[in-house]
Amino acid sequence: MTETGTLFIVATPIGHLDDITLRAISILNQVDIVAAEDTRHSQKLLQHYDIKTRMTSLHDHNESQRAKQLIEHLLKGSNVALISDAGTPLISDPGYSLVNQCRQAGVTVVPVPGACAAIAAMSASGMATDQFRFNGFLPVKQMAKQQTLGLLKAEIATTVFYESPRRIVNTLEAIIAVLGPERKVVIAKEITKAFETFYADTAENALAWLLDDPNHQRGEFVLMVAGVKIDGEDLPQEALSLLESLIKELPLKKAAAITAEHYGLKKNALYQYGLSLND
Repeated sequence: MTETGTLFIVATPIGHLDDITLRAISILNQVDIVAAEDTRHSQKLLQHYDIKTRMTSLHDHNESQRAKQLIEHLLKGSNVALISDAGTPLISDPGYSLVNQCRQAGVTVVPVPGACAAIAAMSASGMATDQFRFNGFLPVKQMAKQQTLGLLKAEIATTVFYESPRRIVNTLEAIIAVLGPERKVVIAKEITKAFETFYADTAENALAWLLDDPNHQRGEFVLMVAGVKIDGEDLPQEALSLLESLIKELPLKKAAAITAEHYGLKKNALYQYGLSLND
């Protein structure tokens, strides 16, 4: 009986070619196939490290069909490495269908961790990192974008987005319109590259900074939006969940009092949070 192969999810550099792990290089050399989002782009990385493993493409337009082909190879004993153009595969990159089908087929899936733009940006942003949510790319259409941002009105965690250079200005304008000009943001661009830049300020000032110089709008962006702070107090998510459940059945004042007593928090902070849900 042929032993099933393994699918390795291999993180690659997001800019600086030295940001690859020794394990990633070893795996890419050892596997039978490297599935890459863009083979021409990834060929530069493989050539840099003298990796001669056969490549095949796996991207948004062929993933369904290519996943079936790769699983056939895996079930016959071949080992496959999945890489994206940069960073960790599946984090706003192709690969979900392949990994999901591999799990269903009983194929072992092994992560080979490394660079990730969202995590790298968060670590150097100065934003709160005890709680954060990754939202990938915001919708392109304006109404859908504003609806998505509207969900952040009462969000206490830092929210992380990826954004393209041609939409970064529009996105800051939408943040100002929906969340207000004083909401704190951090713009990180070209992380690990020659022109890596972090800009931290209010959304209003961040927009002015982008418009001040066309070069500020170039590159790949990670945009971080601060969570709300009510009365200067960070409210635990479990307390907010309880409050939201209680206000479906009780007046807000009573719900806030019960939640405050249960978690040892300030009633007014919870009351203000409850009010913000109706904004």
